[in-house]
Amino acid sequence: MSDHLLVAIGGKIKERRLNKNLSQEALASRAELDRTYISGVERGKRNVSLLNLFKIAQALEVKAAELIDIGVTND
Repeated sequence: MSDHLLVAIGGKIKERRLNKNLSQEALASRAELDRTYISGVERGKRNVSLLNLFKIAQALEVKAAELIDIGVTND
């Protein structure tokens, strides 16, 4: 299940990035993170930390909650 969550959150980040016509490099620069880190997060290969999630959300000009709202329930 955790891999599924990482892929889903990464997909949300990528979707928002593309909607803003940003490259991974541009997003990384805005968020003060490495481009390879952004790539890993978007592919679900990296477990994004809470602090970095907020950096990415700020760089994308969205609320962090939007990036983790993936429709998962505890059922």
